Order: sequence, then structure tokens, then C-alpha cells
Amino acid sequence: MSFLAHVVCSRNTTSLANQRPIRKACAMSIYNVKIKGLMSATDVLAARSGGVTLVVNVASKCGLTPQYTGLEALHKEFAKDGFSVVGVPCNQFGGQEPGSAEEITTFCSTSYGVTFPLTEKIEVNGTGRHALYDSLTAVADAEGHSGDIRWNFEKFLVGKDGKVIARFSPMVTPEDATLRAAIRTALN
Repeated sequence: MSFLAHVVCSRNTTSLANQRPIRKACAMSIYNVKIKGLMSATDVLAARSGGVTLVVNVASKCGLTPQYTGLEALHKEFAKDGFSVVGVPCNQFGGQEPGSAEEITTFCSTSYGVTFPLTEKIEVNGTGRHALYDSLTAVADAEGHSGDIRWNFEKFLVGKDGKVIARFSPMVTPEDATLRAAIRTALN
């Protein structure tokens, strides 16, 4: 039986015949991936370089939207230690992030008091997937899921070196003890 191996790096895929199926994340730091702020041309990830970051695809009209409260609490609690949440708006799941940059910013700040950075609205799956998610999605979560993002509020913990430490399902809340322990470990 012939298998196909995929080594994923940015948008390039290399195939090797007769190998076991594998996916491998890029050795490159995600802090080198360019992504603009929601309301500015500033490179959001470059500004986080050297810190610990929780990257979360977010949406304003989702049943999981109340996670913004917990994400903001995490951001405030650990910011002094070099931690940041980065929200990545995406409208690919049920059209739950339809707003403009201004509408998203206003909603997040007035409804949830969000102060953590938000990026430009992007695609996290499919042929239009942003390069950031090419790197992130190669990592499996605790259930063994790698590949496409399943829903809004999927989380990726990124270390000081820009490598993905852990992936968390959308159902893992910001208050989850395992997530919080992983953040503490990454900061030390």
C-alpha cells in the first residue's frame, strides 16, 4: 500500500511516496508570519516576538463568543509576565463574524472590554487559508486532531521561540486548568 506524507511549511507542500502519513509544522517562528492589525497595518505577531501568545480564531455572533471574557481575563492576568492573547477574526463558520473592522472593534471593546490585539479578518481553512494557519493547523490537540480548524475559538499556545506548544479545541474555555497550566509553564 502506498502512503502519502505531507510536510507543511507556509503554503508549500512536499509529498513523499511510500511513507506513513505525517504532518509536520514549520521550523519557522510564527512571529515571522506577517498579519496586520484589525484597525492598522502594524504587524501584530512581530510585536509579540519573544513573548508567549495564545492565538484564537474569534467571532462575534457565535455561541462561544462569551469566551471573550475569559480571554481578556487571561490577557490581563499574565500580560506582566510577557503573555498576550491575539484574536483572529474569521467569518468561515456559519457567517458568525460578518462585521467590518470597525464593527468588530466596537463590539469587542463595548461588549467584552477586549484590550488584547485583534488581527485583520482572515480565512483559517481552505484554499484562502492565511499562512499563519498553515503553520498552526499542522499541530494536533490533546484529542489528536490536526488539520483544519473545527470552529470558532480554537486556541494555539505559542512559545517565546515562536513554536506552537499546544492546540486546544474550541470547547476548552480560557478558565480551563490545563490551558492555564500550559501558559504558566511556557512563561517560566
